[in-house]
Amino acid sequence: MHNSPEIDQDQTEAAAHDKVNRVANARTAQPGRALDRSNIIATPAPALPDTRSAPSGGIARGLIALFAVASGMAVANMYYAQPMLATIARHMHTSSGVAGQIVTVTQAGYALGLLFLVPLGDLLNRRRLIVGLLLALVPALLLAALAPTIGVLLVAALVIGLAAVAVMVLVPFAASLAGPAERGRVVGTIMSGLLIGILISRTVSGVVSQAFGWRIVFAAAAILMLLLAGVLWRVLPRRSPQAATLPYPRLLASIAALVRAEPVLRRRALYGALAFAMFSVLWTNLAFLLAHPPYGYDQALIGLFGLAGVGGAAAASLAGRWADRGWHRATTGGFILASLAAFGLLALGGTALIPLIAGIVLIDLGAQGIHVTNQSIIYRLRGTEQLSRITTAYMVTYFIGGAAGSAVSALVFAQHGWLGVCLVGALLALGALALWLSETLPVRQHQP
Repeated sequence: MHNSPEIDQDQTEAAAHDKVNRVANARTAQPGRALDRSNIIATPAPALPDTRSAPSGGIARGLIALFAVASGMAVANMYYAQPMLATIARHMHTSSGVAGQIVTVTQAGYALGLLFLVPLGDLLNRRRLIVGLLLALVPALLLAALAPTIGVLLVAALVIGLAAVAVMVLVPFAASLAGPAERGRVVGTIMSGLLIGILISRTVSGVVSQAFGWRIVFAAAAILMLLLAGVLWRVLPRRSPQAATLPYPRLLASIAALVRAEPVLRRRALYGALAFAMFSVLWTNLAFLLAHPPYGYDQALIGLFGLAGVGGAAAASLAGRWADRGWHRATTGGFILASLAAFGLLALGGTALIPLIAGIVLIDLGAQGIHVTNQSIIYRLRGTEQLSRITTAYMVTYFIGGAAGSAVSALVFAQHGWLGVCLVGALLALGALALWLSETLPVRQHQP
């Protein structure tokens, strides 16, 4: 493909692939023609319109709000443990490094769920899949609440991560209901709800665990998931399967075909992995920093630090709207620079509160801004019937980055302390900046 200098590379590739998909679908509809390899990705005609969509063909505002709230509640299960890690380590008689692996194992389970469960959103009824995953969270959370040893708690964390991928069935489900012109805005709004859920989860778990103990946090979360499953079963659109004739093995194989065919998807997945690694480097170790001198805060105060990440929720909403306007290249660079600056402030924050809070705000803004920008772009690459598989390809890479960031930074913190953690984060930000420059400078050099 030869792009003119004036045309943005990402938008050009997305438009070209849309054209390829239309041609492929038209060919497969002709009788007597054999299906070719493109049929791994091509899908049948779309389902009948859902009556709960907006009259204009988009998605109703009330339904967007429900998706946002449900996403926040579902993803919160992955983050309740973070402000409680120091307490869990003490009660379980284990080291901070071992307790920090709770975050790593949860993210690893999430990555497995993204790979093997989220693609089912293109094969099964999404409403039933979402509710089933939420119900699976209930026994996993109860096991975490009753865990007698750190080993049992790690097993529960793995299952919690697996089932929490319900949120990544919700996001592409909402994107499939949205019109093309509003997709970035809808994704940004839902991601704002998701991020608010993350922030509230840390604050609530810190306060509740301080007052009633860390086990109560997991028990209460199990009850919430049971209630949420009931609400979504009644309210979510009853949309028919999008790829009902595609066998599950071929469904999984088509993910690799998507990755090979979409350079924009590969590039944005790498951005996402680096962004979530930076995010995880901070939040995996922040509780350990705050629980010891010079801070020495209790769980309630540690949980309140989650509110400093509200900038990430604001960035999510804005990033989606900016992507709809075609500003994604510039905003990606801006969010990367914000992340790099954040780790400089966080390094000073090892002994000073104000730069620590400023660094938390910036890293949440930068990492989540990159993430939502990525999603707004990749959900334009293919038809709505393939969004779950696109989500899998992107989010598996994203969470591998997060799990790696958590694991490495937890070990670095145990050996080199907070400054070592900040150095790891800064190196990740520099890697993202190098990637951005590698695709931005060649484009500028060819522009008049």
